[in-house]
Amino acid sequence: MPDHQNKPARSVLLRIPLFRLLAINLAIGACAATLLVGGLLWLNPGHLRELIFADNSPGIALALLLASFLITFGSAAMGSAIMAQGRKEDGGKGGGHGSRLAVQEVAQRTRAR
Repeated sequence: MPDHQNKPARSVLLRIPLFRLLAINLAIGACAATLLVGGLLWLNPGHLRELIFADNSPGIALALLLASFLITFGSAAMGSAIMAQGRKEDGGKGGGHGSRLAVQEVAQRTRAR
């Protein structure tokens, strides 16, 4: 018998606008981090690739390098998305006093119910 109870829980999380915004931007940051680590290994600055693969366990060094880049670029992408939430879409003057944050939209939806 398939487990139908987990599927609605996952789709509920993706319906929350703030969570969806953070998940999308985390994925963007993770892609950027992966591309940068791949580029560093390909370009081999300062013989980095040779140093990593000369070790007895290069997987640990690669995992630490990738994890640190994932944390850095993932959090930078998520933070910039949160800070850009208050901007106006039409590009007019002002800091976005007319637009609403995703958190405010969720709060108003829950009050309306």
